[in-house]
Amino acid sequence: MGKLNTKTIVATGLGTALFMVLFMFVKIPSPIPETNLQIAYGISGFFAAVFGPVCGLLVAFVGHALSDFISYGSPWWSWVVASGVCAMITGFAYKKVSASVEDGVFGKKEMGVYALWSIIGNAVAWGLTAPVLDIVMYAEPANKVFVQGGVAFVLDAVCTVAIGIILLAAYAKSKIGKGTLSKEEN
Repeated sequence: MGKLNTKTIVATGLGTALFMVLFMFVKIPSPIPETNLQIAYGISGFFAAVFGPVCGLLVAFVGHALSDFISYGSPWWSWVVASGVCAMITGFAYKKVSASVEDGVFGKKEMGVYALWSIIGNAVAWGLTAPVLDIVMYAEPANKVFVQGGVAFVLDAVCTVAIGIILLAAYAKSKIGKGTLSKEEN
């Protein structure tokens, strides 16, 4: 589930701040109202894969809630919860991805695991969580919220996978793998 240590706590705070700023300012509107391509989901996916599902959940949930609060005065809780669910499920890739990335390895196997959990997370978040909570919490019409959810699934899954893979690959390259250093002899 990820280690709860100082490094993870700092990463959660940093990830939350990055998510919030990107969520507020770096988005591309879709033809469906209130549904945007959000680069921020790549950030939450990255933090979830490296630091675990709890970190991912907090990065996306708190980052989205703060963004909504600052931008609109009140969070839209159904989508805030869905953001957290999405990142938490993406974080299930942690066991297969984190250790490899920390050792400087991010190959096809790790990419596949990350992509799979990202797609599952987005499907659950935007195909189920957000629309159902919109109906239950806000009495939104089902046809509207399931269309929004479907578009959000496609857009956010693409961002989570593409941006996350780029960040994970770059992060892995910054690491020194096990056994790559050897003592020089004179």
